[in-house]
Amino acid sequence: MKKLVVVSIFLALVVIVLGAYARLTDAGLGCPDWPGCYGHLSFSKTTENIEIAQQAFPDRPFEKHKAWNEMIHRYFASGLGFMILVIFVTSLFKKAGNTPVKLPFFLLCLVCFQGALGMWTVTLNLLPVVVMGHLLGGFTLLSALFLLYLKLSSYRIPGGDHRVKEFRKFTILGIVIVTVQIALGGWTSANYAALACTELPICEQGWLQRLDFSGAFSIPDVENYEYGAHDYNERMTMHILHRVGALITFIYLCWLGMRLFALASSKLIKRLSAIMVLVLGAQVILGVSNVVFSLPVVIAVMHNAMAACLLLSLVAIAYTLYRKI
Repeated sequence: MKKLVVVSIFLALVVIVLGAYARLTDAGLGCPDWPGCYGHLSFSKTTENIEIAQQAFPDRPFEKHKAWNEMIHRYFASGLGFMILVIFVTSLFKKAGNTPVKLPFFLLCLVCFQGALGMWTVTLNLLPVVVMGHLLGGFTLLSALFLLYLKLSSYRIPGGDHRVKEFRKFTILGIVIVTVQIALGGWTSANYAALACTELPICEQGWLQRLDFSGAFSIPDVENYEYGAHDYNERMTMHILHRVGALITFIYLCWLGMRLFALASSKLIKRLSAIMVLVLGAQVILGVSNVVFSLPVVIAVMHNAMAACLLLSLVAIAYTLYRKI
């Protein structure tokens, strides 16, 4: 079962990366229907019948590269769903008494809900709140799979490490802060606000007078949310809030990582803390590079993947502190 979980973790990370790539290449509606693509479950049949496909969806001209990006994402997501189903069934029939059952059931429910969010992403024409929810669902799925992997592992810290016991609650707070920051990033991306600010460290001149918080978190009443439906001031506000969140996240996690590294006697906790800080530094560099180089696809996708790695490092630290001390 542990091997199944490892494969599923890898698949979940691939799905997150492919989802980010589809988003960044404007392929969210590369297939205007669901679960197929222009009326076909097999993408090859769509390419063989382009004229028929375009007649069925005259408002969505067929773009092969976008359709490919979207369908590949769906194929991998379907594979992940199948793997989680296998994990759940395996947990039911596993004889070992320490095999988790509740967490695999939660994963099964979550992946089904993720499928529904994927459908609504298309049928509701990239409604930002659905797109952001789909992103958070993907990160939650990855984290839950990683937690299941940790539960199936048998590592121990000899003698415990009571000096860092008090940091358990601070690690949970760190997970909350990172999750909020991921949500802000998802909201910024879902509303095409990643390039709303083109200067560092905050934004262009006069940004403070143009902030619009209520508008930034509103949902305009339009039929299609592709390429965004907010005005520039609202998008700029989203982007600035994401940068402020990044600053808060950086300061807090640096403090947490350094304190854990300094106080822990366990080499495992020291190593996990160092990894978290290194991943955090890489994430900041990628975020700055997104602004400096005007959101290149490769860097933006890496920024998304690195956020997943940062979250997993915190999950590992929190699990270690709660289980071993």
